[in-house]
Amino acid sequence: MSTISRVWTAIDFNKIGRQSDFLRLPYSSNMSAYGWIPTPLICIKNGTGPTILLTAGNHGDEYEGQIALIKLAQDIDPAEVNGRIIILPALNYPAVAAGQRVSPIDDGNLNRLFPGNANGSPTDMLAHYIDDVLFPITDVVIDLHSGGRSLEYLPLALARPGLTPEHRQAVRKLLNVFGAPIGVLTDGGGGGGATTLYAAAEQRGIPALTTELGGGATLSPEGLAIAERGVRRVLKHYGVVPEMKVEASSGCRLMESLSRDSAVYSPENGLFQPAAEVGEMVSEGQEAGRIYFYDDPMRPPIILNFTAPGMVSCRRFPTITARGDCLYNLMSDIR
Repeated sequence: MSTISRVWTAIDFNKIGRQSDFLRLPYSSNMSAYGWIPTPLICIKNGTGPTILLTAGNHGDEYEGQIALIKLAQDIDPAEVNGRIIILPALNYPAVAAGQRVSPIDDGNLNRLFPGNANGSPTDMLAHYIDDVLFPITDVVIDLHSGGRSLEYLPLALARPGLTPEHRQAVRKLLNVFGAPIGVLTDGGGGGGATTLYAAAEQRGIPALTTELGGGATLSPEGLAIAERGVRRVLKHYGVVPEMKVEASSGCRLMESLSRDSAVYSPENGLFQPAAEVGEMVSEGQEAGRIYFYDDPMRPPIILNFTAPGMVSCRRFPTITARGDCLYNLMSDIR
């Protein structure tokens, strides 16, 4: 079976100037036998510097990154660029258009499908194109996320540890340059593991980071500001837009995600009353929250406790919850 991407675009990645078009994902439906799904793509190139790949809308209900990259694509003057900037502000376009986490076309959770499949569903094909076509021409990757409708997140940036000493150093440098208040090193154990976009970039030796900049499927002004400043710092630091005017980074507080064993999950269906805020330092044994039962109102609530000390990185946003829902994740300073 062929592993050559079936996705195509009118953009020439080697052409000087600003180009705006689409990635075209082949999709044959009842109403469009030879149709394609449009994924907006902007390429800005000039000079001989490095290539920065910027993505948002990997999950459609996460908005800080989408707005930050739309503004950036409109603001940058190609004459000021020394290198190449590839911008995909609505990466999983069907999910973005529907305002939901996954694609309504194929239920594809793009950030759980890397390295993708050239002959799979549209979302599989998109993951494969990014991994097989874009990553080989990319020097730095930033994939902007937020908590979406199910999570409230402390604004932070995350990165995988890196594969070699040089790669690890480059990853930490990228976290410090981006300059979110907190930079988290993670193995992805609480999320998609090796199937995420930034994990796939790590496997190719590319310095990459992702973010969590808010949640609740709304827009955090603080998260948007962090995204805008961080991306611009990266473009300036790596010489792609050397004259970019941006507030200098003072670095970040470097932390690490705790394992799934330290997370709190809902043991039953019910109504979640949280007892800790994002950013709060909690101790082992401290009450995390309670589950009340809408179908059995005289039943006493279940009291949940933290099993490890740490800082709350995220908390479930909706009150209604089901068995297996993540209620809290924790992180701690790197020792």
